[in-house]
Amino acid sequence: MTSEAAPGPRDIAVVAFAQSDTLRTTSDVSEVEMLMPVLHDVRAQTGLKTADIGFTCSGSCDYLAGRAFSFTLALDGVGAWPPISESHVEMDGAWALYEAWTKLLSGDADTALVYSYGKSSPGSLRDVLTRQLDPYYVAPLWPDSVALAALQAQALIDAGDTDEPELAAIGARSRATDNPHAQLKGPVPHGDYLVRPLRTGDCPPIGDGAAAVILAAGERARQLCARPAWIRGIDHRIEAHSLGVRDLTDSPSARLAAEKAGAFERPVDTAELHAPFTSQEVVLRKALRLGDEVLVNPSGGALAANPMMAAGLARIGEAAARIHRGESDRALAHATSGPCLQQNLVAVLEGDPR
Repeated sequence: MTSEAAPGPRDIAVVAFAQSDTLRTTSDVSEVEMLMPVLHDVRAQTGLKTADIGFTCSGSCDYLAGRAFSFTLALDGVGAWPPISESHVEMDGAWALYEAWTKLLSGDADTALVYSYGKSSPGSLRDVLTRQLDPYYVAPLWPDSVALAALQAQALIDAGDTDEPELAAIGARSRATDNPHAQLKGPVPHGDYLVRPLRTGDCPPIGDGAAAVILAAGERARQLCARPAWIRGIDHRIEAHSLGVRDLTDSPSARLAAEKAGAFERPVDTAELHAPFTSQEVVLRKALRLGDEVLVNPSGGALAANPMMAAGLARIGEAAARIHRGESDRALAHATSGPCLQQNLVAVLEGDPR
């Protein structure tokens, strides 16, 4: 088959999204018990059963669970017999969605279930996240996630890109959400310094939660959803590993991912940013060229609920849900992983013209 005769890329859409409430602790339930209502919800939205799903991909972290291959327990809950086509990423579920998107692009499946979950409450999250650091030069110094975010925030203030009142306003705006699943919402004190210049109000809550989406290709998407959220572009990039060679006031990888995803081709009306710290929204707004006319994080974002491994997937799900409801026509969704926005994924979603 010549390249001229080859079929074009398949249209793939998010057709359903579900999430749990994000809670400070879920000690009375297991990860599987926390996840199963979310899976039942997302499948019920489409009427699909386990046997109807062509591919299943999950995102989670064994370090949070404290045991190797913990994701296999969740897979038992999903239903892996008779054998299903499935995969797992040791990342936020946004990257599991990327893998599922490529699977559907290849034509090997028409539908995919993507889910992710995380329980941060059993241990010290700030200590656990140090395991992401360079083991030779940075990890021995034991800087935790808040200390590293504070370095980034101070660099922004020193560069004149923001100040503490602006950071406080970002936190207040994010938590003024009506998202029923949010862990923090309403008036929340800016609080005392956690690590200067970041106060408690500049930092995400620590909580447990789960999220899931269903993807479908072509006409199958229209059969399952009245207004699918078509993925027009998706890309992910990474910054240099060493913090010392990065400009922490900028995010070239987020900007490049947005460019490759087509985010700059036409304006977006909504952006769901995975910015766990107020200062990181400042970095992302600049890198992604988001002006005041763009509605940023109407869900509250990670400052209202930040379940590890699920918060990025939830950003894509929240953006898609607004398109499903007719509240957005073209939205940008962003996910991150690692210290100081180390890795960045950007997706552009659109609804059918009205």
